Amino acid sequence: MAEHSPLRRSATPSAIPQKRAFGIDDEQHMPAVSSPLNPDFATSRAKKPPAPREQREKKESLKKREAKGVENARGGTPDSQGASRKAKKGTDASGDNSILSLIRYKLPAPTSTDFDPPKPPVLIPTYTRANKQFYEASEHVHNRKGFRYTHCIADPAFTFTQYHRLSETEPFIPRFDYEDASSHILFDESAQSITTEKGFRMARANVTAREGNWYWECRILRGVKPTSQEETNNTVGDVGGHVRLGFSRREASLDTPVGFDAYSYGLRDVTGQKVHMSRPKDFMPAGESICEGDVIGLEINLPSLLLHRKVVEGSYNKAVDVSDEVEPQGGETSDIIRDRLPIRYKAQLYFEQFEYQSGKELEELMNPSPVIATTATSSTAAPNPNHAQVSLRTLPFSCIKVYKNGRYVGTPFTDLLAFLPPASKPAHQVGARDGLDDGMLGYFPSISVFRGGAAEINLGPNFWYPPTDPTTLDDDVDMLADGETHEVARDDTLEPLKKLRPLAERYNEQIAEDITYDIIDEVDLWEQDGGKTEAQVGITSSAATILGPVDPTAPGVDAAVAEANVMGDTGQTGEIKEIVQEEE
Repeated sequence: MAEHSPLRRSATPSAIPQKRAFGIDDEQHMPAVSSPLNPDFATSRAKKPPAPREQREKKESLKKREAKGVENARGGTPDSQGASRKAKKGTDASGDNSILSLIRYKLPAPTSTDFDPPKPPVLIPTYTRANKQFYEASEHVHNRKGFRYTHCIADPAFTFTQYHRLSETEPFIPRFDYEDASSHILFDESAQSITTEKGFRMARANVTAREGNWYWECRILRGVKPTSQEETNNTVGDVGGHVRLGFSRREASLDTPVGFDAYSYGLRDVTGQKVHMSRPKDFMPAGESICEGDVIGLEINLPSLLLHRKVVEGSYNKAVDVSDEVEPQGGETSDIIRDRLPIRYKAQLYFEQFEYQSGKELEELMNPSPVIATTATSSTAAPNPNHAQVSLRTLPFSCIKVYKNGRYVGTPFTDLLAFLPPASKPAHQVGARDGLDDGMLGYFPSISVFRGGAAEINLGPNFWYPPTDPTTLDDDVDMLADGETHEVARDDTLEPLKKLRPLAERYNEQIAEDITYDIIDEVDLWEQDGGKTEAQVGITSSAATILGPVDPTAPGVDAAVAEANVMGDTGQTGEIKEIVQEEE
């Protein structure tokens, strides 16, 4: 019997074998559930997300920088921190914060003709309509996009403001502003009636409403004709042009009808509809229009500037500010800063200043983007006093009321948009500064005419149809004879309207304000020069150049502008090119 050899036991390894590397082919053998002995195995083997990449600084393109008017557009993107440092107020030698002041330019000495009063525009007879002769106003400058012009005159009493102060031309009455009207507008001799042969063109009055209750009238000289002069419902008949009327801000274009954008509120003559942001809505009774011979009275109610500033500063509280507050006597008011440069146009002197321009927020409100509309954001909220966007904040206790031939019709507009800075901003240009009020921001009486339409403005105090108390609508008001007017009654029957004032009174107030601001500017710049006399600062009647520094710490002043305009205390001279606007 063969002997069986005994089974041999394999040799015991002398060392513990190393763990084999986990390969990609073995992933399919991984258990779905981690072993209790190694619960963190799956977590440790999980792929870690890649580290976030460092965000690169986004730089604006060359075209964007050139569009914004950056001085060195072809250089690097402007430093936002540097811009914020420029916006901070500087400190003087004593360490106190410097007071925001107007920009001073170096100018050539005025000529002898600069001391002559400004001349009115040359009137060229053009058309006769509604028994009125209309003229084309020439030899004067028009406000254009981005710039505003007002008459000025050289005055030897205003040495430190470089001999220039505000002035006015004939006729010296509340009327349409020659400069603040479309170049296609024709005026009568008194500048109180307008017409045009073009499409809708607008003209604004030379007075503005900033706070309080104001009233003015518009008479339709030529427009929609009633089907019968005996009918009283004024249904639409033949058309002799069109007229729209209302209120507009300075941002509203002069080549559009009143109510075209968010900066104006208007009434259509056809069917008497109200128009805002080009959206007509029914307002007057059905079948009633604004026809030739009708007199439309417009009343605007605006809160005090104190409450207005609360709205734009974001401190308005509906629960606390339950009524319109009156400006406290001797209280602190906002500064009026008028950055303006004297220019010469056809032997006439004008102040040129940056005009307030329409903003993207109100343009988006008028034409909402479908992409933004699908996303719920604060910018899509309806305008209100506490809106996140300052330009979309509305004024509490504000409204526009309408009267037709002396009878109260209704209130087509309430909660008007705020206009004080920063709700109103100038165009993005070198030298333009945000957040400044030049004293002429507000709602202007405005009329736009279309292809032969003609209208006459009456800013008071003698009105064709004095406004009546809305609570006594049953009382008829008889129109006075043609050409006659009647002053607004101030008796007990019109108790609710005692505070209602004709806008003609605002004209006199504006003149007083302009004189006051001119004096304040002169004293301010005199103080900046250390309170020195003319001889101490080197200013004499034979000086070739009048000296004046630009405040480089003022908000929005570009460094290049400051370097180009800052001048020493005395002794500096330079050749300054004469600024002349080309005729359009």
